[in-house]
Amino acid sequence: MNPCLIHRAQVVNEGREYKASVLLENGIISEVFEGDVPSGILSGVKIIDAQGLHLFPGAIDDQVHFREPGLTHKGDIASESRAAVAGGVTSFMDMPNTLPQTLTVELLEKKFKRASEVSPANYSFYMGASNDNLSELKRIDPGITCGIKVFMGSSTGDMLVDDPEALARIFSLKNILIATHCEDEQIIRHNAELYRMRFGEDVPVRYHPSIRSEEACFKSTRLAVDLARKHGTRLHILHLSTARELNLLDPSPASEDKRITAEACVHHLWFSQDDYDRLGSKIKWNPAIKTSYDRQALINGLTNNLIDVVATDHAPHTLAEKENPYFTCPSGGPLVQHSLLMMIELSKKGFFPLTTVTEKMAHAPARLFGIDRRGFIRKGYFADLVLVNLNKPHHVTLDTLLYKCNWSPLEGVRFGSSVTHTFVNGNLVYDGKEVADTYRGMPLQFNR
Repeated sequence: MNPCLIHRAQVVNEGREYKASVLLENGIISEVFEGDVPSGILSGVKIIDAQGLHLFPGAIDDQVHFREPGLTHKGDIASESRAAVAGGVTSFMDMPNTLPQTLTVELLEKKFKRASEVSPANYSFYMGASNDNLSELKRIDPGITCGIKVFMGSSTGDMLVDDPEALARIFSLKNILIATHCEDEQIIRHNAELYRMRFGEDVPVRYHPSIRSEEACFKSTRLAVDLARKHGTRLHILHLSTARELNLLDPSPASEDKRITAEACVHHLWFSQDDYDRLGSKIKWNPAIKTSYDRQALINGLTNNLIDVVATDHAPHTLAEKENPYFTCPSGGPLVQHSLLMMIELSKKGFFPLTTVTEKMAHAPARLFGIDRRGFIRKGYFADLVLVNLNKPHHVTLDTLLYKCNWSPLEGVRFGSSVTHTFVNGNLVYDGKEVADTYRGMPLQFNR
């Protein structure tokens, strides 16, 4: 790998914006030059002129569903990781609700092997929890596995953990992060029956946040927080969707010592309940997108440190599946190609500075998961980097999408910025036009 100098970029890193040049050698950031670059360096490396471009550490998405194995008609590790790097996401953590569900170490290892064969991005995978797989959870190597996923609300198959004794045993596990989907199953079923009585099977999607309600989210999140405090769990609460849940959280800044942390997803920051009539099931997610008040509270939560991480919950389905009636229409949608641009656009609108984008999408995930030498533009760190032109618009059209499902709830949106280069471990894997076919990312390592 030849040395490469990203020259004269506007760096967004560790709470600052500053002009700098970054030297990449053997997959690592070997120097960060604030000011002039020694002439000897300029004559001996490949130079990428980044004048007028902003340089971010690569985004780390702590929640994706790339659908492999078993659901690859929706997406797969190869297709969705290509979309990720085109959007500036250089590392991902994939969820266990595949077919078969990732409930054993052997199945977990198969996913790692598959990613090593096809993913241009760096990767890790969650082990799924069930009511009866504690022995498998104890076999996990916390140095290579990002965490254990616990569905504390509505789920499929046997991944709903609703046995109090099983939950207590899982929350008692040490040296591993527990990530939770929090929605109360009994409340959801009760609400669903009420709306089924009113509308039959074809409930209008606008009532999705009434079925998967604020109360369902709050009750389940409160249970998770109570369990974590009782057992000293390293808890990470996924995809918060309501203002009320924020009252359960600690506003201290994200640090390695923070035991209970929280994530928001870009769709809960971008859309509100007002968008259901326009976009219908394309924005049907679990938890549901809720009111504009909740949306603003979540945005505020980024700046007051109640929310530590921003991710996508990227969860593709075919468009035909999304057109099914309410109760058979799956929840989820594709977002990983545009999450960084969405956050930059919100920053441009004045909701938070660009440094918050970097903190929530790169620094905090690296810090809270204990990822080895990623998420920052620092000497000695892996060179996972993204160049963005804040003045070059990107129009979301079907022919620009890399998702296997070939649709997006953002179709027609015109972002004010574009990703021009994505580097993974010092390799240029996306040049603003194409994703390189030959490079493969690395498994994430965790310092635990």
